[in-house]
Amino acid sequence: MKNSIVQFPCPANEPVKTYLKGSPELIALDAELKRQYDTVIEIPCIIGGKEIYTGNVEEVVCPHEHKHVLARYHKAGEKEIRMAMDAAMAAHKEWGNTEWTTRAAIILKCAELLATKYRPILNASTMLGQSKNIFQAEIDSACETIDFFRYNVHYASKLYAIQPKDGAGVIDSTEYRPLEGFVLAVTPFNFTSIACNLNMTPVLLGNTTIWKPSSTAILSNYYLMQLFKEAGLPDGVVNFVPSKGSEIGKICCASKDLAGIHFTGSTRTFQTLWKSVGENIANYVSYPRLVGETGGKDYIFVHPSANVDAVAHAAFTGAFEFQGQKCSAASRMYIPKSLWGPVLEKCKQFASEVKMGDVMDHMNYINAVIDEASFDNIASYIEYAKNSADAKIVMGGKCDKSVGYFVEPTIIETTDPHFKSMEEEIFGPVITVYPYDDDKVDEAVKLCDTTSPYGLTGSVFGQDRLAVEKVAADLVYTAGNFYINDRPTGAVVGMQPFGGSRASGTNDKAGGEFNLIRWVLPRCIKETLVSPTDYRYSYMK
Repeated sequence: MKNSIVQFPCPANEPVKTYLKGSPELIALDAELKRQYDTVIEIPCIIGGKEIYTGNVEEVVCPHEHKHVLARYHKAGEKEIRMAMDAAMAAHKEWGNTEWTTRAAIILKCAELLATKYRPILNASTMLGQSKNIFQAEIDSACETIDFFRYNVHYASKLYAIQPKDGAGVIDSTEYRPLEGFVLAVTPFNFTSIACNLNMTPVLLGNTTIWKPSSTAILSNYYLMQLFKEAGLPDGVVNFVPSKGSEIGKICCASKDLAGIHFTGSTRTFQTLWKSVGENIANYVSYPRLVGETGGKDYIFVHPSANVDAVAHAAFTGAFEFQGQKCSAASRMYIPKSLWGPVLEKCKQFASEVKMGDVMDHMNYINAVIDEASFDNIASYIEYAKNSADAKIVMGGKCDKSVGYFVEPTIIETTDPHFKSMEEEIFGPVITVYPYDDDKVDEAVKLCDTTSPYGLTGSVFGQDRLAVEKVAADLVYTAGNFYINDRPTGAVVGMQPFGGSRASGTNDKAGGEFNLIRWVLPRCIKETLVSPTDYRYSYMK
């Protein structure tokens, strides 16, 4: 019997490795890139710890070389989805009753394995399967994933330590039970760390999950499953079910045992799931917890007092790193006309210096967008701007999918603050800029507030700190993560817990304490030491 009180102190963030020429980490990564590039693996569903080969096979390819096959994966149908629900429920009681420090030890072992043995494996699979360069993979599939593991254990120890005070002759306590049922984790392609965290945060707190991975992130997600198993995660706690999103959503939402949905993806898909839950609300054992981080139309607002070089750096890196495929990527900018010319010239200088191409060439700053559907969607916005009287392409604009899905870093300048690409999420390397008259800051701030339905991230630049404070106050509901004199992207676990509201989600803040409370059902327990026997009030005696 364990009778010690175990505390997990606040960890340090995982250091980002440099991958300098000749370094051990670069040598290991290059070897793993070659191994994965030269090997076509077969990826099954993993349900209750068993590998299930359905025969309904689709290919995983490199976005930057779309004729090169990395893997073939087996898609689940209704039969396998129902098997996964059964497996999750079968594992639920034992896992939920497992000592929480034992669960924490498994999570921390995941972190250690990823920091060492699995680091090149996860980074290489993220680079090849999701077309990230070394740095973008390292900060995601290595560092942020490790941080999620370690910080969540720390946050769990804080959560479990929240206890009520005792009354006279009474012992009061709160226990934190897992949700009553399974959690459906629907994960995106763009961050391997998010795919991991959407499962492992509920799992740490005693829940079991059905994991619907993105079809364009299957490779790295499969290696995550191998990591979980090696760390000692019991069979059935996480069930890996590549499948059609509409099918798994419909089947799981119809189950009385659906206890929660942990989601990152499009606003439309999350709203569809929410609607489905609403339609089935009378059938559930308990009200499902719905936690979602969805779209964004993230902005940079530039005050006339801003520093030109700082704005240009924020616009270029914030919009174009990982090809703009971040929920937090800068995709619209409001800038004084007096500053726009110098900022644009600086961005053009950056664009002339960066290289675009295959992730295997480590000097390529820009890689490919994720797939053909995304490429075609991005290209359609660029073409729309080219043919519009209210906008013009002032940088980039070329698209080529002959070998890989490559889109140049593109800047659209518009005279219409409600131009299509100012309002709609594109999810690609495109930023639209609206230059405003220097003396109309307040009007521009109001446009920034009211143009987009989203409320994920945003930033303000200015050296007049009082003016910046006013802009920040006026934009209070436009962003769940707000930045002053910095780009609106790059949140770090433990420092800037991430999430937004409005059409951007439920703002439950992955990477912070707030998210964990969503995956437990507190039970308050009162024990009376000597039970009363006389019904009379004292003044009646």
